[in-house]
Amino acid sequence: MRVDVFFSAQELNASDVSNRVVAVIDVLRASTTIAVALANGARNIIPFESSDEVVLRSKSYERGEVRLAGERKMLAVPGFDFGNSPREFTPEAVQGKTVLFATTNGTPALVAVQAARDVVVGAYVNFSAVLTLLHTAIRGGADVTIVCAGRERQFSLEDAACAGRFVRLLSDRPSHPVTLNDGARAALELERGFGDELGRLFEVSAHGQALREAGLEEDLSICGVVDSYPVIPIYSDRQITRLGPDRER
Repeated sequence: MRVDVFFSAQELNASDVSNRVVAVIDVLRASTTIAVALANGARNIIPFESSDEVVLRSKSYERGEVRLAGERKMLAVPGFDFGNSPREFTPEAVQGKTVLFATTNGTPALVAVQAARDVVVGAYVNFSAVLTLLHTAIRGGADVTIVCAGRERQFSLEDAACAGRFVRLLSDRPSHPVTLNDGARAALELERGFGDELGRLFEVSAHGQALREAGLEEDLSICGVVDSYPVIPIYSDRQITRLGPDRER
């Protein structure tokens, strides 16, 4: 079986996702926010490439059914209920609601891989839960592709390091040997360099520095707590829902 890592959705060819299980990672912050929203009771999350698409789609819902969420250049879209801070997606705010969501990096990456066999949304906050799903996929004979959302179509240190953690633990079982592409090997080396020092990772990464400068340092604290929101967000039929008893794979 293969485990391949790509550092942006722009690197992908159709064969990189076709018939594969794909994990999309946007640690800062869309993947984290999605996990938090689902853990706090959001009914589903529908990702879009642009805030204009969110506004257009919202017209097909009763206003009380939906929450509009999104950011551009880290800042909340004017007129939306939320930006992209996981702190905003409390149970009181999202319980039972459909979240229409557009971000600079994470949601376009999700839209780009919707032709995959299965798509899961991963981050540090739901790492072990997603790892379990990926292990199961490999045992079942599926190849895995890990896609880093990156930052403005560029390499993102924190996404790559998180991908490397997945690679390390997916490739450590002799009973299910895997072949790695160069991206997976590079991500693995980054993960070995940072290990559990996620505070240091966010401190040196460009995106972490930008969030801190924007006054969003509290978001970094949430994004760096491993397994704090142990949900498995599955993207299928153009919506993200939580894998559970009512939605088995």
